Amino acid sequence: MRPGVPADPTGPPPRTDPDPATRPGTPSGDARPRWDAAAEPLLADGLLRAVRATAAYGGVLYLHSADRRSLVVAAVVGIPLSLLEPFQRIAVAAPLPVADSYRGGRTIVLADADDTARRYPRLAVGLPYAHASATTPVTAGDRTFGVIAVFWPADGSRPPAATRRQLRTAGNRLATGLLPYGDRVGGEGPPVVVPLPVPGGDGVRVGFFDWDLAGGRITVDERLREILGTGPFDGRGAALLDRLAPEDAAPLREAARRAARQGRPFTHRVRLHDPGGGTRQLDLYGQPVADPARLVVAVLDATAAAATAAVERLRDGVFALDPDGRVGYVNRSAEMLLHATRADLLGRRPWDALPWLGDPAYEDRYRSAMLSQQPTAFLARRPPHHWLAFSLYPDAHGLTGRIVPAAPSEDTTLPEAPPPTPAPLGGVYHLLQLASALTEAVTVREVADAVTDQILPGFGGQELALYLARGGRMHLVTETGYPAGFLDPFEGTPIRARLPGTEVFTTGAPVFFESARELAAAYPGIPRDEMGAWAFLPLIASGHPVGSLILGFARPRVFTAEDRSVLTALGGLIAQALERARLYDAESAVARGLQQALLPHRLPAVPGLATTARYLPGTRGMDIGGDWYDLLPTPDGGVVLIIGDVEGHSVKAAALMGQLRSAVRAFASTDDPVEQIARRTNHLLLDLDAGLLASCCLLRLHPATRTLRAVRAGHPPPLLREPGGRTTLLDLDGGPLLGIDRDLDFPVTETELPPGATLVLYTDGLVESATATLAEGIDHLRATLAHAATPDLADLEPLADLLLGQARHDDRRADDVAILVARLTG
Repeated sequence: MRPGVPADPTGPPPRTDPDPATRPGTPSGDARPRWDAAAEPLLADGLLRAVRATAAYGGVLYLHSADRRSLVVAAVVGIPLSLLEPFQRIAVAAPLPVADSYRGGRTIVLADADDTARRYPRLAVGLPYAHASATTPVTAGDRTFGVIAVFWPADGSRPPAATRRQLRTAGNRLATGLLPYGDRVGGEGPPVVVPLPVPGGDGVRVGFFDWDLAGGRITVDERLREILGTGPFDGRGAALLDRLAPEDAAPLREAARRAARQGRPFTHRVRLHDPGGGTRQLDLYGQPVADPARLVVAVLDATAAAATAAVERLRDGVFALDPDGRVGYVNRSAEMLLHATRADLLGRRPWDALPWLGDPAYEDRYRSAMLSQQPTAFLARRPPHHWLAFSLYPDAHGLTGRIVPAAPSEDTTLPEAPPPTPAPLGGVYHLLQLASALTEAVTVREVADAVTDQILPGFGGQELALYLARGGRMHLVTETGYPAGFLDPFEGTPIRARLPGTEVFTTGAPVFFESARELAAAYPGIPRDEMGAWAFLPLIASGHPVGSLILGFARPRVFTAEDRSVLTALGGLIAQALERARLYDAESAVARGLQQALLPHRLPAVPGLATTARYLPGTRGMDIGGDWYDLLPTPDGGVVLIIGDVEGHSVKAAALMGQLRSAVRAFASTDDPVEQIARRTNHLLLDLDAGLLASCCLLRLHPATRTLRAVRAGHPPPLLREPGGRTTLLDLDGGPLLGIDRDLDFPVTETELPPGATLVLYTDGLVESATATLAEGIDHLRATLAHAATPDLADLEPLADLLLGQARHDDRRADDVAILVARLTG
């Protein structure tokens, strides 16, 4: 069993390096697809417009990858890119708001942390911070390029409808601008980090320089030369760039070249090491001139206003962090309280510069403040026993901190660190994400989908194959990324064959090959493809091997100790989930057969009445349930229409549904009124002592006279459409659910239907979901029925398909759906 080569490989999460050939550990010639650089100003402008229009503090733009399997961060504003590390690449199928918005074409709003945890628990695992957000697709016509997400401080309220409309307008406008680029905006590239304009001014202007990109020389004015000092600066561009923080120089060079090529202005923020040993933050505003390889760049000191004498005289410690957590300013009091010099702190993150702040809990407080945009505070102990109280005040441009000594009283116990709220990153994050996904997956198919969705985007792999052992042979469960037919020869391979995928199964030990040479040396002559590295993982559940997992990577790579331990742990999680899912599938197969036998195979013909029905099992968990429908002609020329729903999704619910359906058919075959049928059915349910409740709607209709008697026992009301299109809820008195108490009565409603009327009976699975209340779903169904075309009176099949709508294609539908449609044709 060997991996193959995908048509469009996807790589690891995008980095800020402009040139992939310069990335550490990346082989030269790595030709991954990249979005068109000419579109970058459009991406930046579109995202900034969305943030400004919605009064958000920050936003993220995701574009789909070339293979449309992932969503990748393309631009970010107001949020440190490092905080988004776990979410720089998201699987399109992931249960996250970004992916749901992209797939469903709708705007998703999360009001606060509780709303996030309830609706998207995996997002709460990765970003456990209080914030509100809205996500909308970037769509024009039938083309969706990606999504925009914007963020606000959480106050428990949802943004008004006008704000949501402005966000959708910004997404549509950006998509319209991207249409000429077509597929050239799919793929990967370094994210565009958009500077957020500083309110109240752009800082203090300290000079300008003239940059000749072709000749590599810079002409500096006198004011700026004073900052740079006379030292080794000789007018060479490299001499100026060498004074910048190392990670700032390459992005500045790329931004300048791009601006010169496109003839557009640019803004960029850098950190400069001045001759005195300090670091200052500068905002650069470049403008191309006549020569396309020449820029005039104005330089503004973004930190000058912070270093005022008033702040320096304060006894409280004051410091400033940029959005990425680096120290941009400390006053003298902060130096004394922290027992560190400015040279030790400037340009570094506090938890990196000060060992006693190295606990992840302290960095988490910074993350919490930046993403929630709410002040926070904590205590820390500077060795040996000096307690300091830190207060953090964030905005989208960074964070201001205050430090004061803390003197606990004798009866106060202070922690050495705040309670940790870890923000998992890298491989550990993906381990947690997969664990969360596997707890929701109950079938083998769902487990396989969760593995594919999480592992490839998380580890930058291009191929995946999952095998299970059965009858002494290996059988493929799922694969992705392989050339057509590549894995066919390995289907049914004996578990004792000398192949890495079978040997890890028999030995229980994972195997990693970091290059094709290593694989060839270990297995001479083995068929292989153009992949550059592989991981073969045994799947072991309860001490017994159940299968193997194969991952292929397009380029050679080093598997670190963390990579190996995380991937090995993933194998154990997957194996346990597969064993559970195989047992579940066996039970589900029995239940599906039972349910299919219990539902009507076809509806009987009734003079003067056209009918049709649909049943859809749930697509999450066991795909069976207790929904049922039936139609029973009566000897007097009438008909009884029945729809019901037994609570639960299990063999027990399906079996009880069958018993109730048989009983209702028997009761309805007599001339008993519908209210008596409901009472007898209620008694039967209580006698069966199943511990489950049920709802139902019973209608006795005479097509010739159009008279109707109906009982509604805890069930959603039917819809009535008149021939002209007017559609209303059928006004039926509501009664209690079946199975609550033996002495219940069920009110009956009598009415006369208009000629040509259409009745629609349905279960709540069609109208209720995690994103819509029951009332909202019913109103949407009513509107769909009202605007439906009116085909041949006797042909209701297109109408039934229309009413099912998106339910037919929803792969995350938790409930089953039944629908029964009847139209008077006499």
